Amino acid sequence: MIRTPLRPLPQILAARARGQNPDAIERENLRLRHEETRDAERERAEGRLLVLGIFFLCAFVLVGGRMGTLAASDPEEPRAQVPGASILAQRADIVDRSGRILATNLTTHSLYAQPPIMVDPLRAAEELATIFPDLDVERLKKDFTGGRKFLWIKKKISPEQQQAVHDIGEPGLLFGPREMRLYPNGSLASHVLGGAGFGREGVHSAEVIGVAGVEKTFDDYLRDPAHGGAPLQLSIDLSVQAVTEEVLNGGMKLMNAKGAAAILMDVHTGEILSLASLPDFDPNDRPVPLTKGDAADSPLFNRAVQGVYELGSTFKILTVAQAMELGLVNPGTVIDTKGPLRWGRHRIRDFRNYGDALTVEQIIVKSSNIGTARVAMMLGGDRQRAFLDRLGFLKPTKVELVEAGAGRPLIPSNWSEISTMTISYGHGLSASPLHLATAYASVLNGGRLVRPTLVKRDSPAEGERVVSEETSRVARQLLRKVVTEGTASFGEVRGYEVGGKTGTADKPTPQGGYYDDKVIATFASVFPASDPKYVLVVVLDEPVETSGKEPRRTAGWTAVPVAAEIIRRTAPLLGLAPVIESRAGNGITLASNR
Repeated sequence: MIRTPLRPLPQILAARARGQNPDAIERENLRLRHEETRDAERERAEGRLLVLGIFFLCAFVLVGGRMGTLAASDPEEPRAQVPGASILAQRADIVDRSGRILATNLTTHSLYAQPPIMVDPLRAAEELATIFPDLDVERLKKDFTGGRKFLWIKKKISPEQQQAVHDIGEPGLLFGPREMRLYPNGSLASHVLGGAGFGREGVHSAEVIGVAGVEKTFDDYLRDPAHGGAPLQLSIDLSVQAVTEEVLNGGMKLMNAKGAAAILMDVHTGEILSLASLPDFDPNDRPVPLTKGDAADSPLFNRAVQGVYELGSTFKILTVAQAMELGLVNPGTVIDTKGPLRWGRHRIRDFRNYGDALTVEQIIVKSSNIGTARVAMMLGGDRQRAFLDRLGFLKPTKVELVEAGAGRPLIPSNWSEISTMTISYGHGLSASPLHLATAYASVLNGGRLVRPTLVKRDSPAEGERVVSEETSRVARQLLRKVVTEGTASFGEVRGYEVGGKTGTADKPTPQGGYYDDKVIATFASVFPASDPKYVLVVVLDEPVETSGKEPRRTAGWTAVPVAAEIIRRTAPLLGLAPVIESRAGNGITLASNR
């Protein structure tokens, strides 16, 4: 920067020549220099104020925008910070196919103590034991007066209990917010939902994790905030589930059964509308698993999925369907049923003497073991095993339950000729009721394989073909005759054209062999038979019907009436209206779905 001198020599000489005072020139130049400096400083200050104003404006815009975003957004569960990691307390709801709540969250509180800041620990222990009778007052006194600095007292307390603790007035008793899992329908669909519990816990939050059922299978989905809290929608229909459980419970008691299971499935989509296992439990207060004894004695045991049983004569229609598909037989084919059928030291007999020969149709209607075994001998073991494998009988089902892995079928290590014969009528191979429901749906829906699911589907998944449409149609006709003319006559439900097959299998003993007076009674049904929509499988464990002179244990007397009542009460809920059918030849009008 070039500075102008205050006393420029030319001006000084000119001023002296005119007789003027040279100091005036210096003063004028000094004034001009000060004005120039002042103007520069003013411009610099104005520039700084402008920058500062722009900064404040941006800050206000940013803060205001953030406040507006928060005001417009939905509230979210806060994350409680603990050393090392964060605990996610948020968990999505579970709803049925119509959006009705099956599992949700409830805000509550936990109770903990910090003994170092307690004023009167002995009195506090006595008061707490009054509020919570399950607490040990002597143990509390020992903990409060010992060297502990922190201890949990209750992980979940009600608002009334919280107020009672608050009234104690002890500063060392503190509350922490909790989000607990609530099942508003109690034990309804308990084996489907499973239950939830606490994982990692902090003072201000706790991690809610699934421990069984779909809660555990979909644990990651239910806890993932990326889904925005969207509920998990199941295929279960709450109303149908409630009716199924109510009727099944009544039937189990009426038939003096040890346990029971029922599965209602859409034959085209594989969606499970109801899945019940009795005895059941309340997932709000999940019982402790058994550590010894028979697992089936625990209410936690899911008989519909985990239980593997010899399902008896329900297998016969599968044997006949395969034989018809291969062109080996048709409903009119005559089969030798002269008995007993001998194979080495083994003897295969029928429930009663049906004569020396029966048609394939009569074999199914009368439920002949000998006739079915002879059809199986036409098939051969390799083809029989391959067919049952395609239907899913040789591996656990892939339904969305963690317990499904435990339902591994029991198959013979050596699939011999005698195994082929006995498996054809449901002995020698143990599977779950869900296996059977899936197989029936696949064979009777037109011949397309279905995959069972507990998640709602918008459209059926096109599975591979297991039998032709014609074989499927004939199989349904045979099952319909079992109800109208055969062993499942109690299964007739006017208006819904029920078809099905009974199965009564002796129950195996833990030591090997079979009980003489204990059976597994099964009825696998389809309705309407002419236009199949649903498959229902009902299984009773150790039933005995005692209304007659002698106890009756066969499925026709035990499982069939229970299944019929389930169909009678659930069909209207499923939107199936009964249709009137006129049966030619006798002038009688019956209800049907044709």
